[in-house]
Amino acid sequence: MASRGRRGGASAREDEPRRDERAEQQVPAPQGLVRPPPPPVDYGVFMQGLVQAMQTQTHTQAALQAQLEAQICLDGTYERCTAGKS
Repeated sequence: MASRGRRGGASAREDEPRRDERAEQQVPAPQGLVRPPPPPVDYGVFMQGLVQAMQTQTHTQAALQAQLEAQICLDGTYERCTAGKS
């Protein structure tokens, strides 16, 4: 009666999987509303939108670059604008 070991003589390692199994079974149910799964994704439509966004970004970047170069040319500080003029 003085021993404080495990009942049944099971070692700590043998008992670990049993504790894990019990922990998995005791997971509480989700509280509140449960969301339905998201709708399926149409990857063709997604890719078309992605390509269109990338093209728009490219056009916008080119327009901004041209606008910046034009502004710098007006300031007269851009070598490429003043190289042909004397």
